[in-house]
Parts: sequence; C-alpha cells; structure tokens
Amino acid sequence: MESFRCDYAEGCAPQILEALQKSNMEQTDGYGCDDHCYHAAKLIKERFACQNADVHFLVGGTQCNQIVISSFLRPWQSVIACQTGHINVHETGAIESLGHKVCTAVSDNGKLNPQLIQQVLQEHESEHMVVPAMVYISNTTEVGTVYTLAELQAISGFCRKNGLLLYLDGARIGSALCSDACDIQPEDYAKYCDAFYIGGTKNGALFGEAVVLVNDVLKPNFRHMIKQQGALLAKGRLLGIQFEELFKDDLFFKLAEHENKMAAMLAQGLQKLGVTFLFPAQSNQLFISLPQQVANQMATTYGFEWWGPKQNGMAGLRLVTSFATPSQRVQAFLNDLKILLQAK
Repeated sequence: MESFRCDYAEGCAPQILEALQKSNMEQTDGYGCDDHCYHAAKLIKERFACQNADVHFLVGGTQCNQIVISSFLRPWQSVIACQTGHINVHETGAIESLGHKVCTAVSDNGKLNPQLIQQVLQEHESEHMVVPAMVYISNTTEVGTVYTLAELQAISGFCRKNGLLLYLDGARIGSALCSDACDIQPEDYAKYCDAFYIGGTKNGALFGEAVVLVNDVLKPNFRHMIKQQGALLAKGRLLGIQFEELFKDDLFFKLAEHENKMAAMLAQGLQKLGVTFLFPAQSNQLFISLPQQVANQMATTYGFEWWGPKQNGMAGLRLVTSFATPSQRVQAFLNDLKILLQAK
C-alpha cells in the first residue's frame, strides 16, 4: 500500500545510512561524549547562529517535550499550549504524568498569539490554581500551518514581558523553514526562543532530535535530567552521526524542500479537483475533506490518517509527504482520486 500516513515511515536518507555503516566498527565514548556529537553540535550552533547555546541529542520528540517542559517548571507551574498541540493531544499525558498541567487555548489555525496566551493567564490568577510559566508552540503546527516571523516576535515579546519561558517544538522545523509561507530564518529561533528542538525523525533521520538550550537559566544539570528520565542513549554517537550528515552540505534543508515540493504538487492537484482544504496548505501536511464513500475507496490503496469526525457524508483526511515521497506516488493518488470523484 502506498502511504501518505506520516513523514517517518521510511528508514532514512541514504547519506545517513552510509555514514552509519562507515562508522559501524568505530569505538567511541558513550552517552553523547564523542567527537561525532561534538561536531554535530558545532554545526547546529553555526547554522542557527547560537554559539553560546547548549545542544543535546535525544531519540524522540516526546522525550524532548517531557524533559524540557517538566524540568524547568516548579511543582505548581503549568505550560500553555494550543488545544491541538502535540503535548496536549498525542503524548499520552507525558507532561501531566510528571505533575504539570497543560493549559490550553482554542485556536482555529493551530497557532497561539499574545491574546490567546493573555486569556489563559487571566483565567489562572487565583492562588488556588496552577501558575502558567511556559508557552509551548510548534512550527510547523499540528495542522500544518506555519508561524511568520512577526508572529514569533509577538509571542516572544509577550513572553519576556510577562516572565514566561518560550519553548518551540521543532519536530517539523525543516518543513517550516522551507515553507513559502514562512519568513523565519534559522537564527530567529535562537533569538526569540528560550529553547527549541530540531526534528530529525520527521526529516530524513532514522531517529533523533537536537534540543537547543538558549537561555542560560535552563542549561545547568540538563544532562542529569536526561539521564533521570531514561533518555540518555548509551550509543549516543548514533545520534551525532545522523545530525552531522543532516547539517553537512545543508542536507537537512534539501530533504525538507523535497517533502514540501511533493506536498505542493499534491495540493495543486487537489485544488484542481475542487477538493476542500480544512487548513491552509503551507507545509508537508495537508488536511482535506472528501466524500465518505470516496475516502473509503481511496483507503483501500493508500495509507493516510483520518482527521476529525465523519459527518454529513464527508470525511477529513491528513496527507503527509516525506523526504522520500516520489512524484509518481503523488500523481497516482491524484489520478485515482480523479476517477472516483468523476464516477460519483
């Protein structure tokens, strides 16, 4: 079955697999204390213009979010997120399991703004309630939209004025940076966020994310926090090697550009077929609505995620392209959909 279910169904970019193979019999120190990790961290700090930041490599996004958020909140503090935010919907209560509430704001485009954050703060002014101390955003968002530089600046300015930490989930930061709708540059993340992470899992790596701590307050004892949560990988060089390759010769951005290009090709074809989009098509995630019968038939040949409730004979779908999506798969999907829509 051809899949548009996610952007991590394939293994990894050939360059990464080759690098792992070449280094297979190397002997290195463990737990990220090896030359590959040090070099990868150096490349990241150069590319994101944050020479004074600390870079730590973890296996997955939930690890990053849980450790970063829970480690820097006091027991009575909470984190603010959009209602569709990954930490609120797709992490099995990872934040709450360590004693911190996720305070949500309802947004129609997957993005937070100062007004929505202010509303949450006003709802938590009593000493009998948790105290919001951190804001969590993601770029791209969980509905495929992207923040602009002006939006990021506005949120950052509000957070600093109100004593809130700003943390950005970068699981799909590559797709965001390469989106035509996004004018944010790599260095802007370090300039306006206290911490963020760079997603490798969803951008061509076998696994792995790079946590970047910009705010000096967050740096001490972070490796202790990683170890305590069982996230300090013994064979840490496997992460370092992958990020070395991703940030050598801009492979990270080339892979993201491809997945966005395939998504744009898919979006243009869907628009020509008159398909309704549930959210703006700005990244490698597309959200569309199809007649239930047509969607069911497409599901026999193509993998995708159902999105939202099925009602009035219509069904919502999420289609995701990856670093390895071939144009032939996109065209085949469009051709098959066209036949079904015409038959209906």
